[in-house]
Amino acid sequence: MSEKNAVAIPFAIVGFFATEKPIEEVIRTDLSPEDLEEIQQFLASKLFKDPNVAVAIFPAVVPPEQATEAVKELENFLFSENGD
Repeated sequence: MSEKNAVAIPFAIVGFFATEKPIEEVIRTDLSPEDLEEIQQFLASKLFKDPNVAVAIFPAVVPPEQATEAVKELENFLFSENGD
């Protein structure tokens, strides 16, 4: 992909995980740059037809006490008529 012609287009993938343990006990904090690159390449190959699409991600967890509000905000963003 030619960087001079590249356009960054945001996209979102929202997921949930279920656990009975504290988040700190189940989420990996040792994700290496190589691991992240592998995940990005996997997503690019599965989500996009063009093999030259580059994907950049930033893994983050919404704290449970904020999850309800975060889901509502996402719902409003996705389904609002004017994108506001």
